[in-house]
Formats: sequence, structure tokens, C-alpha cells
Amino acid sequence: MHTRRLVGLLIAISLILSGCATVTVSVPVPVSTSRASSPSARIVAYYVSWGIYARHYTVADIPADRVTQLNYAFANISRDGTIIPGDPWADVQKHFPGDLLELHFHGNFNQLVKLKREHPRLQTLISVGGWTWSKRFSDVAATGESRNRFAASAVDFLRTYHFDGIDLDWEYPVAGGSPANSRRPEDRANFTLLLSTMRAALDAAGNRDGRRYLLTIAAPAGASAMARFDLPGIAAVVDWINVMTYDYHVSSEPTTGYDAPLYGRTAGAPSVDTTIRAYLAAGVPASKLVMGVPFYGRSWKGVAAVNDGVGQRVHGFPPGTWDKPSAPTGIMDYTDIMDRFGSWIRWDPRADASFAYDPSAGIFVTFDSPEAARAKAAYIRREGLGGVMIWQLTSDYHGSLLEVYDKALDPLLGGQ
Repeated sequence: MHTRRLVGLLIAISLILSGCATVTVSVPVPVSTSRASSPSARIVAYYVSWGIYARHYTVADIPADRVTQLNYAFANISRDGTIIPGDPWADVQKHFPGDLLELHFHGNFNQLVKLKREHPRLQTLISVGGWTWSKRFSDVAATGESRNRFAASAVDFLRTYHFDGIDLDWEYPVAGGSPANSRRPEDRANFTLLLSTMRAALDAAGNRDGRRYLLTIAAPAGASAMARFDLPGIAAVVDWINVMTYDYHVSSEPTTGYDAPLYGRTAGAPSVDTTIRAYLAAGVPASKLVMGVPFYGRSWKGVAAVNDGVGQRVHGFPPGTWDKPSAPTGIMDYTDIMDRFGSWIRWDPRADASFAYDPSAGIFVTFDSPEAARAKAAYIRREGLGGVMIWQLTSDYHGSLLEVYDKALDPLLGGQ
């Protein structure tokens, strides 16, 4: 509790006891001061199961005091349409130092329970699907029977592994996504039905368990993909929508550009702002929109020293942070970018976008710098959005970019 609130409360009690005044005192419940209880203060961060491998970033490394909700990526969908661990060894089998021995599972899930005991206000969600494991969503959403089976498995999964909610990352209904995906024209309507079935199942389970289980989704930034989502119907059911407001300019394009600009450099150009405006126009409340931000960057090589490399033709990729030498993608972690290109950072005031350009090497990197993070946090405050979503924590190994969001969004908490 803040000192000013405590002083005010003591004064009010003193007045009541002295008979000098009749005062109605509202004592705040401790949980109401948590970020998790304030829609405008959410800091939702994805942690990936593969973080424990080459990245050597474990659950114990997560700065949980700077996160309100932690999304674990990813769970898979079995052939019978139920939710299962995506990487059983990483998720529930690997033994870590300090495992909670009273649990019947190990792995990252055990460590997440331990993390929550150390940080009681942290909430964890299991994220299902993603690009690789969205292939069975259309099938589980297709009928009432399959929807009920999937929803029941969601409840079982949350209870078994002590999660606080579920995040569905269907990429994508109707069309798009991996070629392996099942798909139907009815996916748009069926996804809303699936979420409604899950909401009912989670609420019923929550009533029995004396708590509320969260239900969220990850949703696209592109207009064509957005049209395949029943956004008003979904918004009425879920707790919030994690909007993937990044990848506006991808590696396959022939010229350099920005991965996640807050604004377009030209009128009508895709940007975070145009996406958020489209969601608002579709009827999604601002408080249920959580802005996605990338903790990675994209890079190209052979970029001419014209206009600081912006909009120039590319000639392949430099090695990314985790690339095999034979197959470079140019995708770099934020920590790696700052180590390698920190002295070459530029700022585009028209787009509120940062980038790095090394003219001697001809390398252009699009990424979010601390300045870009502060601009996006200010936008979240100004527009009354539901918070920020981070993809993903292991790319910011030292937590320095996460710290920027933590500090920049702190005023939304009233100083809490």
C-alpha cells in the first residue's frame, strides 16, 4: 500500500474514533493492487519451451516481478482432439534443481509452479498451437462433440499442470498458416463457437475450484487474416486478445523495411497503429487489445548506403543469432542486436521505428529499441489498451528491454 494511502486511512480512522467525522473507509483488498487485476497494466510475455536448449534460458531466469501473465509456448493437439504437452521432455520430464517434489510431474511445468509460489501475483497460461501445431484446430472446432472434448481437455490440462488459463494461437482459420493445416470455410464461425464452449467449461470449472480461469487468443495483424476472425464475437468471450503487431516486413521481401513500426512511413502503410485502429473499428474494446511487440529483429546484408539503408534492395542475410551457417535467416535476438549493432542505432520519427545500419558492412537490422518501446508504451497509455504482449522472453537474455516496458507502463498502476 502507498504511504499516502496509508496516511489517509489512518487519518480517517482517527476521525471516526474521535467522533469528529463520519467517514466511509474503503480498505483496498491486497490483490486489487496487482498488475494482473488491472487490464491497462498487463505485461504478457511468452516463454518458449525450447529456451532450455541452446539458449540456456530456464524458467528460473524469468524476471517474474516484471510480468503479469506468462504464456508458455506451446502445447500441441492430439489426434483425438485433446490438448497435450508439446515437448514432453522439456515440459514435464526434465529434472531441474529445486523441483517441487510433491508434484507428479517435472520439467518446465514444475518450475512454473515454483515460480508462481515465489511470485504469487504471476499468472501462467498454456498457449496451444502456434504456426507448427495449428493443423488440428479446424477439426476440433468443427462439431459440438469435438468442441466439448477439446474444452474438457483444456480444463483437465489446467488442473493437472496448475495453469491459470489457456491461450489459443490458431494460425489461421479458413486459410493461411502451415500447408499441413486442416481448414474449412466454416472455421470463422466455428472458432467463436469453440471459444464459447471453452468459456462455459472454464467458468464451470472455476466455480467448482473457487477461481476464474483465463481465456485469451493470439490474433493476426494483417487485414486479410483478421477478416477470417469473428472479432466482435470473440471479444465478447475472451479476457483479451494478444494482437501479433509485428512481421509487417518479412525476410522474403526484396527491400529493407520495418518489422513493427508504430506508424506507417507513408499514408495507409501497414503499422501497429493501422492494425489497432482496425480492431477498434471492428468492435473490439480497447481494454481487450494487448499490443504485441517483438524482442527479435530481422536483418539483411548487401544493403546500399543510401537513406541509411531504408528501402534499399537486399542481397541475402547475415547470420542470425541461432542460425545454422548453411541456412542464414538474419533473425536476431534483441540482446545480440545490441551487442553487435548498438552503436549503429537510428530512429525514424515519421514511423516511430528504430533500426540499425552498419554502412561498412552493409547490414540493416529492423528491431525495437528502448526508444521504440517507450513510444509504444506511451501509445498503450494514450489509447487505453489492455497492455503489451512480448514475443518472446529468451530473446532479451538480460531483461533490459522488458525493464523498459515495466518502467514505462508503471504509471498505469497509479504508482503501485
